[in-house]
Amino acid sequence: MTGRIYIDLFTTLDGVAQAPGGPEEDPSNGFPFGGWQAPFPDEQIGAAIGHGIEELDALLLGRRTYDIFAGYWPHHTDGPEGGIGRKFDAVPKYVASRGTPALEWQGSSLLGPDLAAEVRALRDRHDSIHVIGSIDFAQTLLREQLFDVLTLWVYPVVLGQGKKVFPDGAAPANVTLLEPATSGPLGVVQLRYGPAAGPVQTGTMGS
Repeated sequence: MTGRIYIDLFTTLDGVAQAPGGPEEDPSNGFPFGGWQAPFPDEQIGAAIGHGIEELDALLLGRRTYDIFAGYWPHHTDGPEGGIGRKFDAVPKYVASRGTPALEWQGSSLLGPDLAAEVRALRDRHDSIHVIGSIDFAQTLLREQLFDVLTLWVYPVVLGQGKKVFPDGAAPANVTLLEPATSGPLGVVQLRYGPAAGPVQTGTMGS
């Protein structure tokens, strides 16, 4: 059975996915809204996120997100976040980077220069590979259709700036809704899509 690649992103209503977790996560381009997700604690959405983490058997990360995770999760394997910390600490971690960083977190390895081939090969080695955050890297995977499930948690906030899931100039592509949308009491909506074949179609309403 071929494994699946999941892209998991928190996004605002206007599509911004930059730095939802905190001010220091990604301040590039002078982004002033780091941590915009914090005002929306949602148990229902949190349970869905937790289920995905329980099922994953590999992490696929961009360099910036890897550095954030490596600096945090190995030190949080106990307490309220201990389940997530132990899972992330235990599974293999594959990192996409243009450089040659020293990956000191146990179970970490650097992907080779043929990114597409390396990512496809992961499907033969794992069942549930998750890309969490890593917006720049996720954009590459989306552009190349190197994913099986795109999960967007859409928050009821508009920022007007920041890195978007699909930036201007993104390649036209079709996606298909894999399951009905769900929402939590604070207005956070979960949308789950898969890639769809064929060119983007246009037409006239009613024709």
